[in-house]
Amino acid sequence: MEPIDIIAGTSEGVLTTVKRDGHPQLSNIFYLWDPEERIARITTTADRVKARVLARHPACALYARGAHFYQWAVAEGEAQLSDVTTSPGDAASQELLPLYEAFMGAEPSDELYARLIEEKRLVVRLHVTRVYGMALENDPSA
Repeated sequence: MEPIDIIAGTSEGVLTTVKRDGHPQLSNIFYLWDPEERIARITTTADRVKARVLARHPACALYARGAHFYQWAVAEGEAQLSDVTTSPGDAASQELLPLYEAFMGAEPSDELYARLIEEKRLVVRLHVTRVYGMALENDPSA
């Protein structure tokens, strides 16, 4: 097992960004991993801290935990923000749909589109350029 397998094998992680004062800002997130493009897609709202920080400073890291303490990975890269969804079926809402289907079992509907628009949803695309971590098969402390 390699650290990239941990990133690919889960959809839960912690996104770390860097605030203006230099301190880290961490958010528990769900993500969809695209192995061909090496992109982790995350949904957020335009007014959340992570979206505002990434608009200013796109460098970020995604931490994912494996099956035990000695399995973890960090995916570093630059984030790109989609446009905020403003109408049913626009490009942003189409990119958001797979996230809502995967994590909430939601199917496209007028209600879902209205919610995405009302919440000012967008997609964070973390373009991963470096992955590191530890991926021991067995927990040596067990």
